This record gives sequence, structure tokens and C-alpha cells, in this order.
Amino acid sequence: QVQLVESGGGLVQPGGSLRLSCAASGSIFSINVMGWHRQAPGEQRELVATITINGATNYVDSVKGRFTISRDSAKNTVSLQMNSLKPEDTAVYYCYALIQRTWQTYLEDYWGRGTQVTVSS
Repeated sequence: QVQLVESGGGLVQPGGSLRLSCAASGSIFSINVMGWHRQAPGEQRELVATITINGATNYVDSVKGRFTISRDSAKNTVSLQMNSLKPEDTAVYYCYALIQRTWQTYLEDYWGRGTQVTVSS
């Protein structure tokens, strides 16, 4: 069984910063991609940022220059540093990973349960 557990959400004022972290645990052979998605009330879930096993990153345009994704492949963790937060960043943030559980299995999607980020004065 594989689990992704997020931490670091909360309430912050506009212009503030938060750091989200996610740890993957369980039967893991390799993690190809890790990342973050978010879902605001009444909206569809959207990709925020991803990072590959080789360190290549991708961001949605609305967070470029403000958010930074990083990972520690040895610890199976991914983090999202969020700076200059705006009210429109308010959402539940979900950790995501594309995981191969054994050398014989295919890559599979795994999700965390989500952590709330609220940007409000």
C-alpha cells in the first residue's frame, strides 16, 4: 500500500508565504513524477506544479515566479514553497505522485487527502 501525506496548509494573509510538504510511504520502487494540484470551491481540480525524477519542473502560469516545487528523491518527499500568496490561491492542495511499486508493475497515480490553504485578510 502506498500513502501520500500532506502537511503545511493553513490561513495566511495576502502577500504571505506557506510551505507545503508531502511524504510518500509504503511499497515504492520508484517515483517518476511528484507534484501538486489544487481545487477551489466550485472549480475543477487544476495542476499547480510538477517535478520529474530528473528535476524538470512545470508550473501553471498563474503561479510562475511565486511558487517553487522541490523534491528529495532519497526521502520520497516533495515540497511547494508558496510566496506572494493571493486570495485566488485559496484551495485544497493535493499531493500527487506517479509511482512504480515494483520493478514488474506499471506506473500508477496516487493522491494525498489534501490540505487547505486559505489566503485572506
